[in-house]
Amino acid sequence: MDLLLDGFATALTPENLLFATIGVLLGTAVGVLPGIGPAMALALLLPITYTVGPESAIIMFAGIYYGGMYGGSTTSILLNTPGESSSVITAIEGNKMAKAGRAAQALATAAIGSFVAGSIATVLLWVLVPRVADVVVQLGAPSYFAIMLLAFFAVTMVLGASKLRGFISLFLGLAIALVGTQTGQARLTLDQPLLADGIDIVVVAVAIFAIGEALWVAAHLRRKPLEIIPVGQPWMSRSDWRRSWAPWLRGTAYGFPFGALPAGGAEVPTFLSYATEKKLSRHPEEFGRGAIEGVAGPEAANNASAAGTLLPLLTLGLPTTATAAVMLSALQGYGIQPGPQLLDAEPGLVWGLLASLIIANALLLVINLPMAPLWAKLLRVPRPQLYAGILFFACLGAYTVNFQAFDLVLLLLLGLLGVAMRRFALPVLPLIVAVILGPELELQLTQALTISQGDVTTLWSEPVAVVVYAVMALLAFVAGVGALRRRAHHTVEADRTDPTDPDPTSTDHQESHR
Repeated sequence: MDLLLDGFATALTPENLLFATIGVLLGTAVGVLPGIGPAMALALLLPITYTVGPESAIIMFAGIYYGGMYGGSTTSILLNTPGESSSVITAIEGNKMAKAGRAAQALATAAIGSFVAGSIATVLLWVLVPRVADVVVQLGAPSYFAIMLLAFFAVTMVLGASKLRGFISLFLGLAIALVGTQTGQARLTLDQPLLADGIDIVVVAVAIFAIGEALWVAAHLRRKPLEIIPVGQPWMSRSDWRRSWAPWLRGTAYGFPFGALPAGGAEVPTFLSYATEKKLSRHPEEFGRGAIEGVAGPEAANNASAAGTLLPLLTLGLPTTATAAVMLSALQGYGIQPGPQLLDAEPGLVWGLLASLIIANALLLVINLPMAPLWAKLLRVPRPQLYAGILFFACLGAYTVNFQAFDLVLLLLLGLLGVAMRRFALPVLPLIVAVILGPELELQLTQALTISQGDVTTLWSEPVAVVVYAVMALLAFVAGVGALRRRAHHTVEADRTDPTDPDPTSTDHQESHR
């Protein structure tokens, strides 16, 4: 309790309170604007970590993360255009409510649901982070290696429809992580001295998220102006409150554990929350026409998931979303390695961050409820000017890392890689996770083999490692069975529609049977 009170003392200093407010405002703004998510915002702001303290930077980043989760609901409701993939489900009922003249109620249940879920999830973090850290600190290098391998495996197997594309993205990230002379031997440096220290994660993150997204959107820019549904001040009737409070709690129960899982993310719990509310609702006929439960539950799951991602990030150093991956790189920029030792090494940082989450949630509610009409106007910013500004700040941020023009060349090349990944539907998260965790995976493997004098069996010598490999085998089996079922289904469908079969309704076919 004393550590938590110290955390509130850290979070409530005027400087940190200012950074939390800035983070919430920025996060909501980037969440509102379609195509600009919190991961891109954090990537653009990574250079700030060179000028402010770690507590202030991480508190601001957490505010951006929470704000981005909420901001995505505004575009889902008003435009039927999710700002974040986790807000896709919100668009189903939220936009229908807006078209029926209930945009204010949809935005209100989204904001209050985010506050309720975020607050409950933050309390769960207060309870679980110290306990998980006490367990994790007893793990050895083989277990860490297995857990990181599971993170790679999970983000590759779970994200996207194609497992092959996931592995391609993963190996691209590992290739980028290999660049440099960290092991004493030059790897993939192309005899370029400026690559001796590797490619800075700031350059990689800014290029893949900001440059790649800006160039991709520019290539598919729509000239048609956005049609925004007008909205007044958000409010909820007594009936709306009665229909929303249970979905808020159920959404929280779905969101937090999925956020804490490797590659869990917010997409799965928001879908499960929507399906649950549709099944339990006393008004199932309203689903598909604007049911408030279909907004309340998924939005709560969305925000609870955002808090859940911080559990593996702080205790294991494992990011489960792209945004968490950028936050991890920010901590590493300060020489801080999240993991079981973090709570003992940096208690002020950890508890200051955990306390600031409650403050960020309260700021989200206080700021966003009255500012909903303003956020709607923000959607009218012309896209060319918006993405021109993004490109400018991306180049500026990458240049300030080392003040080398060579970094701008890398930024352009990796930005083109980001465009190619979007063109061929390669998921971004496996690449970013591989770039950040690749060196750490190599380090744990080296330590395990060094201690055992090269005995490979040490990699499965610990119970946790064995369990992790069993989970990986189970995931591979389930994925294989699913692929076989889909292939069999497609074969059956193809046989039913075989173009070589005569049409049973045709005259020739009927004549042949006569």
